[in-house]
Amino acid sequence: MRVPLNDLRRSCHRDGDAIAAAMTRVVARGWVLFGPELTAFEAAFAAYCGAGHCLGVGNGTDAMELALRVLGVGPGDEVVTVANAGFYATTAILAVGARPVFADVDAETLTLSPAALADALTPRTRAVVATHLYGRLADMDGILAAADAIPVIEDCAQAHGARRAGRRAGSFGAIGCFSFYPTKNLGALGDAGAVVTSDPTLADRLRALRQYGWREKYVVAELGGRNSRMDEIQAAVLALRLPSLDAGNARRRAIKERYRAAIPGPVPGWATPIGQDDVAHLAVVRSPDRARLAAALASAGVDTAVHYPVPDHHQPAVRPLLLGPVNLPVTEQAAAQILTLPCFPDMTEDEVGHVAAALAAAWVHPA
Repeated sequence: MRVPLNDLRRSCHRDGDAIAAAMTRVVARGWVLFGPELTAFEAAFAAYCGAGHCLGVGNGTDAMELALRVLGVGPGDEVVTVANAGFYATTAILAVGARPVFADVDAETLTLSPAALADALTPRTRAVVATHLYGRLADMDGILAAADAIPVIEDCAQAHGARRAGRRAGSFGAIGCFSFYPTKNLGALGDAGAVVTSDPTLADRLRALRQYGWREKYVVAELGGRNSRMDEIQAAVLALRLPSLDAGNARRRAIKERYRAAIPGPVPGWATPIGQDDVAHLAVVRSPDRARLAAALASAGVDTAVHYPVPDHHQPAVRPLLLGPVNLPVTEQAAAQILTLPCFPDMTEDEVGHVAAALAAAWVHPA
């Protein structure tokens, strides 16, 4: 048996008839941008997240860039973020002309450490980007306390539907940013993203910035605008998939729990049981001998990957921009140990059992 890391054909086949009907509806209407499909999805997703407003945009990285712009972040400013989340936040920070300042992550959750955040803040800090990595909510209470009056942007690209104490990802900070890339827990048929906020002033500015800064057609009222629009087909697909998001998240948690149960001994970063604040976007284990574990799983037909192999401060393009040494011991140790296992709702029970058995056979617990 070969178990893929993901297989988008399965979700496309599962939803195929509904997707075809949605696309036919959009084509028949002839309204392809800023139409009723987007309006309906924005309202539904805002309500789902517990936010006052949702603005559909082109992709998740655009969402973060626009969030930074609407908060007034620009050249000379600093934004504190983590270095272990795939460079997406760093891309947005650099795009607005600001400087990323990297803070270390919590050793258990691999999300932004509030203590490290507090140490990284300077008088030039204009915003904080907190990533809910692998589907697990970061310590938002601690992060918001450490940030104090500095606005916090939630990077929710991997955490659609994660909730804690009755609140969902995207509703804790000033702004929440989502990607709907096809592999996400809520995925479109291509690129799409959204920004959520309960601040009507920020929402009003975001609405303008996503379309050139227009307040009305051809009238530019906000500088820093761009063309970043979610089209009607993507909005329609996301709206039809949103009602099944919680069930998909539950399935992901169940798969991750099967893996946890198969591994002898505790698994770093995996709570027992896995809670509602973890939607298991990725099932990531840590091994001091990752190469051996990956090879053993490959020999058993199990695909794996590394999310993410190169911390942001080690990326070749960023090194010249750093003002001095960056000390992130937890981030760097994790980057050498993490390994992603197959975990997606359309996996069969046989596939899940096969991965669990391969894990049990290959796992060597650190002394």
